[in-house]
Amino acid sequence: MTELITMHTHSTFCNHAKDQLGDMVQAAVDAGIAHMAATEHYPIPDELDPSKRSTMPAERLEAYIDAVREQQKRDDIDVLLGCELDWLGKDETRALHASDFDRFDVVLGSIHFVDRWLMVSHKNMSRWKSVDLEAFWNRYVELWCEAAKSDMPFTVMAHADVVKKFSPKPEFDLEPLYERMARAAREGGRMVEVNTSGAYAECAEYYPSPSLLQAFRAEGVACTVGTDAHCKEHIARDIERAYDYMRAAGYTQLAVPARGRGVRMVDL
Repeated sequence: MTELITMHTHSTFCNHAKDQLGDMVQAAVDAGIAHMAATEHYPIPDELDPSKRSTMPAERLEAYIDAVREQQKRDDIDVLLGCELDWLGKDETRALHASDFDRFDVVLGSIHFVDRWLMVSHKNMSRWKSVDLEAFWNRYVELWCEAAKSDMPFTVMAHADVVKKFSPKPEFDLEPLYERMARAAREGGRMVEVNTSGAYAECAEYYPSPSLLQAFRAEGVACTVGTDAHCKEHIARDIERAYDYMRAAGYTQLAVPARGRGVRMVDL
């Protein structure tokens, strides 16, 4: 059996997760997970998150890093120090440099905000009623491709088509957008993930969709797995099903990020 991994998890450091980091790690051990990454939301500008509920507050960053390093002393699981970094495009006001992330083993690249709109929040769902759907999906993909080809040190592009979380089902052809995303991931040298949380969101489908995952595979983009767990009960949710999902898309190997920005390829 392929070893169990999850490269996308959250704890109470981000203010919208349920369980503390130590409890998340212990739950992973209890579930038989061999490798996990703690990937807390990297702080974003206050004007985008005035309630400090969407990401980790900047004042907690060092405490988070210290807490993960403490967990790395365990001998019953391999814990990676990671973060989930939002790509904000033209709305970026942080003075970020690639070297700021040298201490992280895994940096997830994410698009949660599109032109300052937190599109993945339940409280903003009503706005979808007035969205030009095709234009919005194109804008999301534009930002995603920017991120994938940027000089930010993204290890893995997370939940690639999270735009579908609350979106009405598009009636236009998504394949050209998928092809753009797959090319951008290849050109940027990024990995992607199968994120199992999508199956439990309104879209009821893993991220990415089967067609998008096949596009990534066709471009030779390596793939890992993350549960995007925000509570200990979800730490191992659907990992083995995610492996089957990858196999169905044509993948024969699983990417397993390692400390020091390494990666191992494991047969599925």
